[in-house]
Amino acid sequence: MPSKRTAPPPETPGASKAGKASPSSSPRSCTRQSTPTRGSASKLDGPREGRKGAAAVAERPRQLDISDFPYLLRPAQDSRDFTALALEPGQQTRPVWIAGSGSLILEAFHPLAAHARDLLVAIAEPMSRPALVHEYRLTVHSLYAAVAAGLTPGDIIAALQRWCKNKVPPNVARFIQQCGKSYGKVKLVLRKARYWLETADPAVLRVLLQDPEIARCRADHGTQVPAVIAAEGAGYGPSLLAASQRGATPEASSLLHGDDDDNDDDGANGPVIHAVQIRDDKVSAVAERCLALRYPALEEYDFRNDHVNADLDIDLRPGTQIRPHQEQSLNKMFGNGRAKSGIVVLPCGAGKTLVGIAAACTIKKGVVVLATGSIAAVQWRDEFLKWTNVDPASIALFVSGEKSPFAGSTGVLITTYAMVTNTRARAGESARMIELLTTREWGLMVLDEVHVAPAQTFRTVVGCVKAHAKLGLTATLLREDDRVDDLNFLIGPKLYEASWLELSQQGHIARVQCAEVWCPMPSEFYEQYLRAGARSRPLFCAMNPTKFQACQYLIRYHESRGDKIIVFSDNVYALEVYAKKLMKPFLYGGTSNAERQEVLDYFRNSPDCSTLFLSKIGDTSLDLPEATVLIQISAQYGSRRQEAQRLGRVLRAKRRNEEGFNAFFYSLVSKDTVEMVYSAKRQVFLVDQGYAFRVITQLKNIEDMPGLAYATPQARRELLRQVLAEAESSSWRAEEEKEAAGLLADGNMFYSREGRPAARQGGSKAGPTAGRISSAVSGGRDMTYHDQKKRANKVFTEQKKAPHSNFFKAIAREKERRKKQVDHGSSA
Repeated sequence: MPSKRTAPPPETPGASKAGKASPSSSPRSCTRQSTPTRGSASKLDGPREGRKGAAAVAERPRQLDISDFPYLLRPAQDSRDFTALALEPGQQTRPVWIAGSGSLILEAFHPLAAHARDLLVAIAEPMSRPALVHEYRLTVHSLYAAVAAGLTPGDIIAALQRWCKNKVPPNVARFIQQCGKSYGKVKLVLRKARYWLETADPAVLRVLLQDPEIARCRADHGTQVPAVIAAEGAGYGPSLLAASQRGATPEASSLLHGDDDDNDDDGANGPVIHAVQIRDDKVSAVAERCLALRYPALEEYDFRNDHVNADLDIDLRPGTQIRPHQEQSLNKMFGNGRAKSGIVVLPCGAGKTLVGIAAACTIKKGVVVLATGSIAAVQWRDEFLKWTNVDPASIALFVSGEKSPFAGSTGVLITTYAMVTNTRARAGESARMIELLTTREWGLMVLDEVHVAPAQTFRTVVGCVKAHAKLGLTATLLREDDRVDDLNFLIGPKLYEASWLELSQQGHIARVQCAEVWCPMPSEFYEQYLRAGARSRPLFCAMNPTKFQACQYLIRYHESRGDKIIVFSDNVYALEVYAKKLMKPFLYGGTSNAERQEVLDYFRNSPDCSTLFLSKIGDTSLDLPEATVLIQISAQYGSRRQEAQRLGRVLRAKRRNEEGFNAFFYSLVSKDTVEMVYSAKRQVFLVDQGYAFRVITQLKNIEDMPGLAYATPQARRELLRQVLAEAESSSWRAEEEKEAAGLLADGNMFYSREGRPAARQGGSKAGPTAGRISSAVSGGRDMTYHDQKKRANKVFTEQKKAPHSNFFKAIAREKERRKKQVDHGSSA
């Protein structure tokens, strides 16, 4: 049968005469506006559907947002005044408020709150979820995920009308309808190890191909006419019935449809699908551009009809129990019988690994797992063997110390981000493993700690590893550079996010009491702190003798209760001093892997070891369910992610279901220093999750504790002398280099090569988004420390430039003597 030809699609009138969005669009419904006149009444209806054509969007590509559909309130004195919202009859029986900005407020204390919460989790992004009032926000990505799960715009609007106390603003309804209308028109499909951009609408394809950025990403560089295929129904996945093309190359025809010519008659009446091939290294760029053009590229995998890729013999063991929140996340991924790419957010200890393994057992195709480091990769292999019946020979490990391919035609390959993105020349086993990873199709790619993926280094992973479905797992969907939104086109929308507080109440993770212990700094220490440079000040904060005493007190108290304690310190010098003074084991980046495993096993199994000191290498990929108490003596500036990750070390405590059990999280902060500012920023995420931080200003009877360190003025002065000498020497730089080398060798991707946090770009803030209720309800915005006497401190520092006591004069003379010795040695 001759191939079917189609005439060039006609120009779409709306595409050539599209109007621009109203200039009065406002990103917030509470923005004060003048009262609309008759001439401007049309602005209340937002941008007209007919005038917002594809061509106008193509001229100025920008992601769809609710600000494109402005909703104007009457002028009010208070910018947060929503009294103009019209209430529904019987609003007392409804638990949700909705604003024209897309914000949804849930009264968590309402009797029907649990039923409304299921709807809000499905259609909106959770912003803040303390005990009594929760805040959600409708976003384009959350609505895309809802439509992908099978909800129609009409279903969403009807459900909101049923649960909201006030009438649904008309601009919100139009925003929901627009998101539902544009979703699913474009698909990004992997077929025979090549990526194709497909659509059933020729006008949509024309808009995409006319975009210069997408045109540069075509594999044929625009020299070939897009392929035309006939598919059964709307599901144009791997199971294509027939094909016909218009100007496509024979190779493209073979890739799209195979070589079976007997199916031509069956597909003659099927809908026509238009497709263009995309370069492998430009997949993420195309997905990002499609999102900006308001045609999000849908990535779904019809794995049940994939008869090309080999099946993997893998199933969960009979005794495996899937918890309700894990089942909900899997239902979001496989709700329509296909595997949707996206992200699952579960707190530490809630079973993220089992969710990824269960997804692999559902798809039953080749699996790639990307971990943050070699220790995490080994843990993933152990978890696969623990929860599934997979043959151990079918699991390949590709890390710095082991490179073992799997036996058979398919299997599970576990590696690290660093191994995949390494640009150095490869040889031998590494070259063969990279070839295995990049030259074949995979059914599923699991990205552990997926929030590292937006980094420019790792964006290439999405293109070089060809996977039909991508599942991102993380506990903290946070980045201090505000690039988390990039995951929406690199991986997919957020499929599910569990509430930390609810899981702790249900017993799936431990209940935690959080406390911030304020440690006043002795006057001689504080004087030197004010004189020190910005780089040395954290050392004085960490070595505060009052903080040391607080740490000693808490360790002794909890060891007497039989608790296992982890003490974290980002400052390696302080870590070593604390551990040696208290005679406890410690681990940092310079510790060898053999010694690291030996110390961890000793902590897990020995009753004689109740306390372990850790540097930032323990932030992630460390499974210590025996730990029930965490003490933090120094941290990474204002990192919210690190605070949540460290809290996760005690969330999986084995004793979590014991009657009256509580885990404890202590953050020791030097009072009246920059640590208080950073501490408030770090706690914002946990406060939004419902955790409350109790401030402790005095530990009971600490001065009466026997053997209290640095209890005399002489001991404190000797400690200060050591700290000053350390600040002047270069030994701490050597320790930092060892720490950085350890992080790099372990493949830990949360820090830069120097072991420091990546610099934030664009002046992004660590605090919550403006307009949230967290400042009024959860306390996240109000938990900030302000130094109201900066000028007084400056005057005090200027007055104290010269030492006045014999002690400090002796220190100054010692510094001068050392400096002369160094100068004399260099001249000789």
